[in-house]
Amino acid sequence: MPFRTTEISNPQFENNNLRFITVKTPNLKGRGDICVYVPPGTKSTHALPIVILLHGVYGSAWSWAYSAGVHLTVNELIKKGELPPMILAMPSDGLWGDGSGFLPHSTCNFEKWIAEDVPAAVRENIAGAQKDSPLFISGLSMGGFGALRIGAKYGRQFRAISGMSSITSLPQIKLFVEEPLKCYVQDNKIDEDVFATFKHYREQLPPLRFDCGESDLLLTYNRDLHKKMEEEGMPHIYEEFGGGHEWSYWSKHVVKSLKFFAGHL
Repeated sequence: MPFRTTEISNPQFENNNLRFITVKTPNLKGRGDICVYVPPGTKSTHALPIVILLHGVYGSAWSWAYSAGVHLTVNELIKKGELPPMILAMPSDGLWGDGSGFLPHSTCNFEKWIAEDVPAAVRENIAGAQKDSPLFISGLSMGGFGALRIGAKYGRQFRAISGMSSITSLPQIKLFVEEPLKCYVQDNKIDEDVFATFKHYREQLPPLRFDCGESDLLLTYNRDLHKKMEEEGMPHIYEEFGGGHEWSYWSKHVVKSLKFFAGHL
């Protein structure tokens, strides 16, 4: 058992195939929460794909479910045969400040919480989450920054990665948080920038896509990342859609990422 303590919600009170896990981990110096969508009829003999979905600043483990209804969307798409059955793991970022950035800092390792603890906690507690379950990671805004960075850095464990409306370099987090930028600074500057991370881990870079809204305040940064990747000859998919930095955009276009992941099973 990798965790000293684990608490999981009672099936008697669960709704819409959602359950909640809380585990204590040294990476957070305390407890972390994960909201999990498990398709109906899942058995422990099925090795289902696991998609980690990261929230943005100000959010928590409930954000994707209760701000976007992503579990309801996925449930319908599975019923229609447009998506294969998949588990969604929606962790908190560690709840530091306005947002942890999914980076190691302030005596906690918010990156390892996502890359190591979350998959382990889901596999330990959820039927269908097996050692050989294909693993994917995506996120929005700060979560896009985390998903693209962590997905590249831990590229050998992820089948594919994606980002929506992503922060692409650490200084952009100051558009959203009140904490000083110096709190987030990394010893290795590569860890502060998505493109630098992609270049450094190029040999293990999984298939990736990212998108951004045409009225999003991060649009210029996403276009710049796309341009740099094109110039460097890095395979990827980049798309733009109508919309801004808002839940109506993410709740609609997360489906693009999930179908992209399904295409890499």
